[in-house]
Amino acid sequence: MAVAGWRKWFDRFVLPGLAFKAVVIGGGYATGRELAEFFLPSGPVGGLMGMVLAMVIWSCVGMASFCLAFVTASRDYDTFFRNLLGPLSPICELAYVLTLILILSVFGATAGALGAALFGAPLWVGTLVLGMCIAAVVAFGQNAVEGLFKYVSIFLYAVYGLFLLLSLWRFGGAIGRALTLHTPTTGWVAGGTAYASYNMLAAVAILPVLRHLTSRRDALIAGALAGPLAMAPAIAFFLCMSAFYPSIGAAKLPSDFILVRLGMPFLRYVFQTMVFCALLEGGTAAVQSINARIGKVYDWRGWAFTPAKKLAVAALLLTASMVVADRVGLVALIAKGYRILAVVFLLIYVLPVLTFGVWKSVSKAGAAQPLQEGFD
Repeated sequence: MAVAGWRKWFDRFVLPGLAFKAVVIGGGYATGRELAEFFLPSGPVGGLMGMVLAMVIWSCVGMASFCLAFVTASRDYDTFFRNLLGPLSPICELAYVLTLILILSVFGATAGALGAALFGAPLWVGTLVLGMCIAAVVAFGQNAVEGLFKYVSIFLYAVYGLFLLLSLWRFGGAIGRALTLHTPTTGWVAGGTAYASYNMLAAVAILPVLRHLTSRRDALIAGALAGPLAMAPAIAFFLCMSAFYPSIGAAKLPSDFILVRLGMPFLRYVFQTMVFCALLEGGTAAVQSINARIGKVYDWRGWAFTPAKKLAVAALLLTASMVVADRVGLVALIAKGYRILAVVFLLIYVLPVLTFGVWKSVSKAGAAQPLQEGFD
């Protein structure tokens, strides 16, 4: 009974944050590329300030989003946007799907870059392997997806912790000097806000995981924890990167840049395996959110959404995303696409959920209902 109780507690309060982290960490954050793009220009101290700001925004928007999802029984992004924006929800859905394709493209480009860096394989090999793994997990349904979040998270936090300890051991002096540099912190508010805004889409992508919530209190706690759970590895990674400021800002894979200088080949393979696992859980969450939307239509019509059909949807999404990844490339995708998305989702999601969404959550408190009947 004690074990069962702990699992219920974990699924209610911690699992949503781990799922949120899965989407956020993705290709750019896991490799350090996003951190270099959004935070490094403000210097080591300014970058940390921007990251703390982004973490607070994530927690605030997570709390508002999870509460709205709970009181409106929103188990998929379409229902959520309908409850948030009413007749304007189709605009959000279009932006959401296009964003997921962009995110999956970044994941695919990163997987290709990892394969090339470690094994000298053509870029398409790593991309293809990632796509096949995502499709395989999604085909087994929501329970398989949630299991992936739990077990990959243990591996991920352990590797980031080891990475930080070894970097402090080898580069501690350089990290300390970087943090005491009188570098201008200009742009930390803009960088933190932009990074938080486009990543807040993750709170909508993980709605199927919220099926374990039993009250608004659960939603508030889970949302508050989502920010720290998602940002803690990033802060650890950024500290490691600061030892090589500013030259590391030009590296395509900042993680590999540091690992080569650590001079531990085995750790390099372990870290990049962790990055691949992070891509897998992030990509799985993104594809599963689309399957949840389609599954709702199938349920309404009384049809069976079989594993084969889930696999087909995953294959279609991933093929489109991988084509974009191959044509555009990792650095360009992050530098250009993400900043545009930051503005879009700040206007059509973040601001509405922090205003109308909060009001609706409070006004519908009496109608709140558990989400245990979520999509599988």
